[in-house]
Amino acid sequence: MEVPLNPIGREEIHRLESILLFATLFRPEVIELIKDPAERLTWVDSLAVAAGAIAREKAGMTVPEIAEELGRTEATIRKHLKGETKAGQLVRETYEQIKAGKLDELVRNIEVLAGGGKLVPEEECRKLEEENRELKAKIEDVRAILSDALERIREIEKLL
Repeated sequence: MEVPLNPIGREEIHRLESILLFATLFRPEVIELIKDPAERLTWVDSLAVAAGAIAREKAGMTVPEIAEELGRTEATIRKHLKGETKAGQLVRETYEQIKAGKLDELVRNIEVLAGGGKLVPEEECRKLEEENRELKAKIEDVRAILSDALERIREIEKLL
């Protein structure tokens, strides 16, 4: 099966997006980046957004359309597309390597593991994105609690 470098339709967009994501994740420098469990979800999320943005850009979608579909701001999408983010740079490099035929064997392996056309891990990616959102919300809650605690400590110090 051939990689749709200029996808037409949802199925081809999703195929290119998935191939870009997984081919990028298998790059040695990315494997190093995601070894740290504290950074893993952030990296996977950023790479997924960058892969989705680039796949949709190649399909001719506009930045506002991409942002709406991926649930991110237009500024975030532009940064990924322009390569102003590390994730955007990595995914763009992967796209160029695929286009040049340098990753043919890896792409074939990804497609075989995925059962041909549809890549199974898309659901897993969505679960990780949801987990990432939940963790970010919990972090914000902890920050609020710490801020309140610091404020109370300052009030107690004033009284002493």
